[in-house]
Amino acid sequence: MKGNSQIVIYGSYGYTGNLIVAQCKEQQLNVILAGRNEIALKKQSEATGYPYQVVEIRNSEELNRLLEPATLIIHCGGPFQFTAQYMIEACLKTRTHYTDITGEIDVFELIASYDLRAKKVEIMMLPGAGFDVVPSDCLALHLKKRLSNATHLELAFTTTGAGSSRGTSKTAVLGLGEGSRVRRAGQITKVPLHEGLKEIDYGKFKTISARIPWGDVFTAYLSTGIPNIQIYMGINKKLARLIKLTQFLNWLLRQGWLKKFLLKKIDQTTGPGEDKRENAKSYLVGSVWNNNQKAQTLLETPNGYTLTALSSVSIAKKILDGNFKTGFQTPSLAYGSDLILEFDGVKRTDL
Repeated sequence: MKGNSQIVIYGSYGYTGNLIVAQCKEQQLNVILAGRNEIALKKQSEATGYPYQVVEIRNSEELNRLLEPATLIIHCGGPFQFTAQYMIEACLKTRTHYTDITGEIDVFELIASYDLRAKKVEIMMLPGAGFDVVPSDCLALHLKKRLSNATHLELAFTTTGAGSSRGTSKTAVLGLGEGSRVRRAGQITKVPLHEGLKEIDYGKFKTISARIPWGDVFTAYLSTGIPNIQIYMGINKKLARLIKLTQFLNWLLRQGWLKKFLLKKIDQTTGPGEDKRENAKSYLVGSVWNNNQKAQTLLETPNGYTLTALSSVSIAKKILDGNFKTGFQTPSLAYGSDLILEFDGVKRTDL
């Protein structure tokens, strides 16, 4: 293992990346800022005192030089379907532990395919080290412990006050027109987005929710072995009406020009201010069942932005301390279902 305890944060100047950097600074960790925007990196470096390197992720030589002295990467440069493979290949070559903050099913599948190679070079690959998918993955394993012979798992989450991150919004845009995905009898299956609308009770309130193609459709199966899994996200009535219309508009939503237009609009937005973020919360509810029994658990956490900063840095510190498992890991497989309880503002309630 490399001995200098250096963390590279790639895409450090994005909204979530900035929060992760601030958390590292607070804990006096050794960080290198990285990305392709030199102006943003220089400004961030001057503000934090951390050094930086300008690196285009598709330039393997530059990327290898960046990672060679590092112990691990916190990869924040999404959408990860376009960037993860470059970073994974570099991590394998330089023997650098890999973490990221993705929530994309296809990215989890891709990274899992590198499991044997990662074990060979003795590194851990743990995608989804943020709000996607730490709380939901821990909730899934906790429910599996409550009902060991469960055949079905349903996870749902919603937020109040802060809204979705730009990265999450971009992932949603790129998936427009493609429907949703669930796991049935162990296999990931496409299902129409408009067929999954229902009201869900999150403990403090009820809201209409949509079945979404979230990362847990892949990761929760590895963490629990439960063969039937579906994920829901709380939405508002306006969005619910739009989702109902997707059955007629999927041909339009798949158009590349429309996605580019929407992605450009997202890039022009910023995350919530500190006051708004600190007052926001996330609520999760998970259910497992079989033919005879059912168990349900509520989970309350800080908002997704704050939790992503807390959990990704906590996992990084564990890796620096030598606490890791080689190969592909989910958060709960690496650190157990109680990992989520390490963070202030988290409350778990079994029903």
